[in-house]
Amino acid sequence: MQANEVKQLIESQLPGTDVAVEGEGCNFQLLVISDELAALSPVKRQQQIYALLNERIADGSIHAVTMKFFTREAWAARP
Repeated sequence: MQANEVKQLIESQLPGTDVAVEGEGCNFQLLVISDELAALSPVKRQQQIYALLNERIADGSIHAVTMKFFTREAWAARP
């Protein structure tokens, strides 16, 4: 699976969410920019993303995912 495919999959299912994806093959790092997701508890945020990726994880297309979440304001303010 390619990084752009992961990005498109998440962004198409979560309107108002932007995702920067790094990695290749089956290991990906996600930077998720979403005011809606950032307002949730850390576990709920991850559950939202994993729900979208579960099929790919089950078939082995994705093996490992790390995630960082940002509000739009926090993303814009980072150095």
